[in-house]
Parts: sequence; C-alpha cells; structure tokens
Amino acid sequence: MDRKERPATAPAPRLGQQIPLLRQKSPLSGWAQFGIRIGLLFALLSFIIAVHWIERDSFVDHADGQLSFADVIYFTMISATTTGYGDIVPVTERARLFDALVVTPARIFFILILAGTAYTFVIKRTWDTFLMRRLQRTLTGHIVVAGFGTSGGEAVDELIARGEDPRKIVVVDLNPDSIAKAERMGCIVLQADATRDETMEAVRLRQASTMIISAGRDDTSILICLTARHLCPKLHISLAVRAEDNEFPARAAGATTVINPTSFAGLLLAGSAHGAGIADYMADLASATGRVRLHEREIEKFEIGKSLSDAAIGLGVRILREGKAIGFWEEGAKELRAGDRIIEIIPGHAFPACKTG
Repeated sequence: MDRKERPATAPAPRLGQQIPLLRQKSPLSGWAQFGIRIGLLFALLSFIIAVHWIERDSFVDHADGQLSFADVIYFTMISATTTGYGDIVPVTERARLFDALVVTPARIFFILILAGTAYTFVIKRTWDTFLMRRLQRTLTGHIVVAGFGTSGGEAVDELIARGEDPRKIVVVDLNPDSIAKAERMGCIVLQADATRDETMEAVRLRQASTMIISAGRDDTSILICLTARHLCPKLHISLAVRAEDNEFPARAAGATTVINPTSFAGLLLAGSAHGAGIADYMADLASATGRVRLHEREIEKFEIGKSLSDAAIGLGVRILREGKAIGFWEEGAKELRAGDRIIEIIPGHAFPACKTG
C-alpha cells in the first residue's frame, strides 16, 4: 500500500460538536495582502483628514489660533495613533462625536493592522472563517474527492487538466500533507474522516455533482461509499479498488463506477502485446493531453430521434439507456430517446467547446 494513501483514524465527533470547516487557498499573495492593508490604512486616514479639514472651524488650535492643512494632517495622525496632546481639540458637539465614534475605532483598527501578528490571528482568521462558512452554504455542483494519495492526486490533476475549476473540487483527507498539497493546487480542502456523516454534510455532498473515492484501502473506500450512498441515493460515485474480488462489494455498496488500476494496467499490457498502437491509443483516450478524448454527455432535445452517428459531435461509440449499454452497431443505436447519454470520441482540442451534460 502506498504510504501516501495510508488511511488514518480519527475520534468520533462528540454530540453537539461543530461541523468541520472547509479551507481554500487565498487567491492573494502575501505582498498583495500587505498592499491591501496599507491601502486600507491610507484610505481611512485620507477620509479622516478630509472630514477634519471640512470641519476645521469645529477645532481650536491653542498654539496660534489658526488651523492650517498641515495642522489638520498633524492632528489626524496624532489622534488616530494616540490620544492626542491637547494642543488641538474639537470644540463642537459634531466634531467630538466624529472623533469618538470614528477616530477612536480607527485608532484600534490601525493598531491591529500595524501589529501583523494581531492581524493574522484576529482579523484574517475571522474573515477567512466568514468566507468559508459562506462558501459552505452556497457550494453546489462540485466534485468531492475522498482520499488524496497517489490515485486521488492524479485524478485531481487530470480533472484540472480537463478544464475543471479547482475551486469546484473539494478534497477530503486525514493526512495534513495531502491536504496542504491539494490546497496549494487551489482546491477546497477538509481534513476529516470521510466515513463520517458529519464530514459528508460539511462538504455539501447532497449538492455535489459527483464523488471520487480513492482512500488507499479497499475496506475504507467501500465504507466511505456506503456513507455517501445512504446520504445521496442518486449521486454518481466513482470508486477505486486494488483487489479484483472487492469490485463486487464496491458495487454492492453503491458505487456507480468501480475502477481497478491494476486491471486497467493489465488491459494496457495485453493490448501492447498485439501492437504498441493499441495501448498508446487507449492511453490517449484516457489522458487530458491526448489527441483524442472520450466524452460522455446527455443528449440534447433536438437530438431525440436521430441515430447515434448523426447526433455525436465526434465518433459515437455507445449509448447508455436505463442502465444498459448499447453499442453503435446495435439496433437501439438507430434512434436516440429522451434521457439517453452517449459516449463519443472527439478531438482533444474540441473538448472545451463540447463540454456539456
């Protein structure tokens, strides 16, 4: 078993424990975040200076009795960073309220910005938590990947290469190194036990478009599948197993598609025994960088009644109808029906334009 895919155990959540929070890498670099902080600081100072200048008749300068623009800048900087020296003071009720309700809170805000540690552990974390909770409420149509070892990582790489937005991929794993790697790729991540109902609720599995399971151990993957299937009876679930005799239990657990990497490697090897071109073509079909691509989609309304060959964008090879596969040579391929899904071979460069269904 691959070390990276070794499952870990986690204690069961206590009754009333808060649902785990998703994470996602910030799209802003450290310098960009620093620039935003400085920009906020100067914007707030400029606002206070403008108000003080407009309301300059509401202040008294005990030094010379005249309040110049330089005096306004001086008074703003002093009052925004300290409690002031008393040489310039607000004398009207409106000016005093402004200093009490705006300048004093701004002074606290400046301290938090200038104290980088306080910013990181107070403001940024609170903001990130708010963003992730909002994301957790609105996430839909995403792909959930349970297990980010060798197979799961390659699956995510391939999804991104095929044009999937990494911000629509949610990775669940107990390994912190795997979670960090997925987060660097731009995925939404959750370090948690995927066999728990609470974890599946946290990643909004009911609103997901599909799920990929590759936990590294067949028993763990099948248990994850059972958990997901009882929550989402109609969700498309792809599951990877290592042992051939676990394919049936995986399907019994509710997996829509069961992949055995060892068996697939055997198919490629067997195909290569009868010519290198067969194995190369099969690998070409499976890869995002290949010249040709296998594409599955639901037919459009205007394609109902057409034959498979007339409806396919590329080369139609199979119809999926009510759980049954119909080959292009069979009688059922002469007329498409509503709800049919077709599998076609298309040029790799045409894939983004025909990515439907």
